[in-house]
Amino acid sequence: MFEVRITAIRKASYNDLSSIYENPIEHTCDVFEGQVWISCQGVKPEGMCESAWDSMRWFVEELAAGGGNFYNGWMKNPYSAMISCNDGFRPVSFLLERVE
Repeated sequence: MFEVRITAIRKASYNDLSSIYENPIEHTCDVFEGQVWISCQGVKPEGMCESAWDSMRWFVEELAAGGGNFYNGWMKNPYSAMISCNDGFRPVSFLLERVE
């Protein structure tokens, strides 16, 4: 099994959509750009947002097991993936990379 590095690359915020569609909430996403987690044996790293993990879990497990080359050449590095969480108001893009 390989380790997988998960890096928050970009965080967006669609305040216009939030003001129209979202109920006010006290706690929003606390992920910051540049934040890094390491998944060992394809397991969710401590402190990783559950919703973000649900979006990337399959890719992390595949990379940890030695897989890659998703969608036949999608990424320049075949042992990586760019995955976004499913928060439509504050999406975060994560780079997943197999650690050699």
